Amino acid sequence: MIRNISKAVKFQKAQFATAAAPAPQTSPDILYTGLFINNEWVKSEDGKTFPTINPSNEQVIADIQQAGKADVDKAVQAAKDAFKLGSPWRTMDASQRGYLLNRLADLIERERSYISSLETLDNGKPFLAAYYGDVAATIKNLRYYAGWADKNHGKVLPTDGKYFAYTRHEPVGVCGQIIPWNFPLLMASWKLGPALATGNTLVLKPAEQTPLTALYIAQLAKEAGFPAGVINVVPGFGDAGAALVDHPDVDKIAFTGSTEVGKLIQRGAANTVKRITLELGGKSPNIVLDDCDLPYAVEQSHMALFYNMGQCCCAGSRTFVHEKIYDKFVEMSAERAKRRVVGNPFDPKTEQGPQIDAEQHEKILSLIERGKQQGANLLTGGQRAGDSGYFVQPTVFADVKDDMDIAKVEIFGPVQQIIKFSDLDEVIARANNSEYGLAAGIFTKDLDKANYLIQGVRAGTVWVNDYNVFGHQVPFGGFKQSGLGRENGPYGINNYTEVKSVLVRLSAKNS
Repeated sequence: MIRNISKAVKFQKAQFATAAAPAPQTSPDILYTGLFINNEWVKSEDGKTFPTINPSNEQVIADIQQAGKADVDKAVQAAKDAFKLGSPWRTMDASQRGYLLNRLADLIERERSYISSLETLDNGKPFLAAYYGDVAATIKNLRYYAGWADKNHGKVLPTDGKYFAYTRHEPVGVCGQIIPWNFPLLMASWKLGPALATGNTLVLKPAEQTPLTALYIAQLAKEAGFPAGVINVVPGFGDAGAALVDHPDVDKIAFTGSTEVGKLIQRGAANTVKRITLELGGKSPNIVLDDCDLPYAVEQSHMALFYNMGQCCCAGSRTFVHEKIYDKFVEMSAERAKRRVVGNPFDPKTEQGPQIDAEQHEKILSLIERGKQQGANLLTGGQRAGDSGYFVQPTVFADVKDDMDIAKVEIFGPVQQIIKFSDLDEVIARANNSEYGLAAGIFTKDLDKANYLIQGVRAGTVWVNDYNVFGHQVPFGGFKQSGLGRENGPYGINNYTEVKSVLVRLSAKNS
């Protein structure tokens, strides 16, 4: 189980006391910048490249081969060939697929420091968050699904007549997987693990902002022994993603990202009736009752919002606080935000690195201005941090009203909005008054009140007296416009299999 960074560090150190995080590689070598198709590194068909940018200093890290439609076609063909009946992948024992996933996890563990450094360089998240959080969780996720590889099976069913009836759980086929930039490696593993455990092949498109770790993992998959064509990685922009969605030979799309893009994918997938899973946006309510442990609730609510620079789809971005403790909660939250350490993500003291790019940086600052204009009380922050890089000061607003833009729009940045409420039914109605339904938090010592809120709030995950707690055994996904389907646990396996019914006529005696 992986939690927010402060908890992740404590949790991982407790488990691996003899394996403290090494010093980061602040200038890791960039080894792979091409397209990975059919277990080979190739250049794009049209020769286009694009820069990937270090968000801490706005400098180019490397130029990456840019996949277009022709490149996606090649990758899909490789995946289709690898999925053919009789291919090495399709004839492989299920337990061997599990071995390969475990082997990939071993190699990621071997390169854990380098991969964490690469993620920090390309994404901007603190190195300790990458090392103890993202990369550690990726390893665990792959090992979890390695264990599922030879345990996913159908059932023998009673049926009328003289028939032997059973079901088979068969792989869906060629899967297009479109990965976000906020958790590049971890979100890739959430899709790679169940897809590969169940025998699918895939074409993975990492976000154009953060392609480096996905490309490195592709090389490790080759080293692990995955057959050619099983895993293909095509970095690029929206046109490459659209080519995957539109492709008639792609059987499933898995996407994590914005609700806006998720709607486009759903429309596009309808043309070929593709299977889809969508993990989309959120504006999650975090409800703090007056009987809570106040210092604890303040700290956890702080992490619920500011974790990963606020770039978290399930962030507790609507902090509802009971009127009896509202003023004190607001005061303590502002003081905590002022103490938050912003800066170089390779520095172990840093809690908050940069936002991902200039577009997000400007969007966040623009929404802060709208919050001020609409009457919210800015208590701290609200400005760019530093002179270079995409840094934003930790920002706290009080006296926020439900109809303000900052209370409705997914800011995806380090901006906490604290909202006052008076009773349970009121806060349930207000919490549900959103197009989103990804997650929710509840802080209280009264389990009856907690259970009442759990039943009332429409969200895919509800945390009680904690936040941002993820277990690979526990499903994650959203209600309403926060998505379709679930990832993680056995629910993740279900997304990548088709159920085939088989009825065999039994011969009558002497017939």
